[in-house]
Amino acid sequence: MPVRPAPDARSMRADAILAGVLALVGCVMVALSAMTELQFTEVPIWAPLLTAVLLPAPLVLRRVHPVPVSIVQIVIYIVAGETGALELYASQVSLFMGIYSIGAWDSDRRRAFWARLVIVILMAAWLASSAIRGFLDPETGERGVSAFFAFLIIQIVINAAYFGAGWIFGDRAWRSAAEQEELAAAHAEIHAQQAQLAEQAVSLERMRIARELHDVVAHHVSAMGVQAGAARRVLDRDPEKASDALRHVEQSARDAIGELRSLVVTLRAEDDGAGAAPDLERLPALVASAEASGQRVALTTIGEPRSVSPAVGLTAFRCVQEALTNARKHAGPGAVVDVRVRYLPDAIEVEVSDDGHGSAAATTSGTGMGIVGMRERVTALGGTLEAAPKSRGGYLVRATLPTASAGLATATVR
Repeated sequence: MPVRPAPDARSMRADAILAGVLALVGCVMVALSAMTELQFTEVPIWAPLLTAVLLPAPLVLRRVHPVPVSIVQIVIYIVAGETGALELYASQVSLFMGIYSIGAWDSDRRRAFWARLVIVILMAAWLASSAIRGFLDPETGERGVSAFFAFLIIQIVINAAYFGAGWIFGDRAWRSAAEQEELAAAHAEIHAQQAQLAEQAVSLERMRIARELHDVVAHHVSAMGVQAGAARRVLDRDPEKASDALRHVEQSARDAIGELRSLVVTLRAEDDGAGAAPDLERLPALVASAEASGQRVALTTIGEPRSVSPAVGLTAFRCVQEALTNARKHAGPGAVVDVRVRYLPDAIEVEVSDDGHGSAAATTSGTGMGIVGMRERVTALGGTLEAAPKSRGGYLVRATLPTASAGLATATVR
């Protein structure tokens, strides 16, 4: 069963202010009614003033103890009515707030229903009793039966309106608050699930990387161990053979570093490894596929094209592919996307930007793993990645990757 959160200090202060305002208004109405000499002619003026203060006073606790508050108000109302010390205007608002608070704040919905029902029946019985006694009063005959029944109907309508509205609006406030709590809980659960899924994805990726790294490292390190041992045994007798073994150790180290780099950037590849890994030569086909799906894409090559290592080519291709996918999801199919490939002296740069003028209906919220994946690919090769909104609208993704020669320079065994 939904439960509203407990009232905070701010709401309690608001209830105290409400009670004070109603008490003040009630005292003003008592003074004005006494000046008309239509009320309070047979009781001392302090009695209705005290009633005007006491009746709204319990509203300070209306959110914490709504049923006792309403019961206390009903008792004060009936006692004041029987003694002729009841102010008839602000007191109705106080009763309305009491009935409303039961429906809006009592967490036990069965108790809220029966408490209000008992209060309504009790007030109806008291009103009927007052009507019978008033009808039998000798003064009624002097004023006229029609006038008496007109006043009685007015009282019935006023009470029905106040009590009915308090009941209906109280229940509506409870349902609205319960729905907001459910939405907040669902929102928090969705965020928690998203965070959990992201953590699981990262953990699974790390496990895959760990398994692949184990295989690669174990193979090459064992080969280097064998060659180093052979070089040690023949170093004094046959320096040529020892030199040849050490060359194999050096080559195995280079191969290991190259395979480790390629492995890191290919673990996120979408293919199953059965075919050749995509590279820069397949960018025109990728752009054509994007245009066939409805995107407006322009491919520009700057500089003299040259061959690059498979790892660099694969990383550049995947960056362009992911950036085009993001542009299609977030900028919309109507956006203009510019793809540029720059061949620099010691690096290659791929850039994908859109003008941000696509269909707003096509935008979706993603998990952010695409940017993370691109950054990991580029960083593994010693490159840099820029991914940010443009100042004039749209989004820019730029990856700068060192060429194979630059990458090998860092892999040299010193």
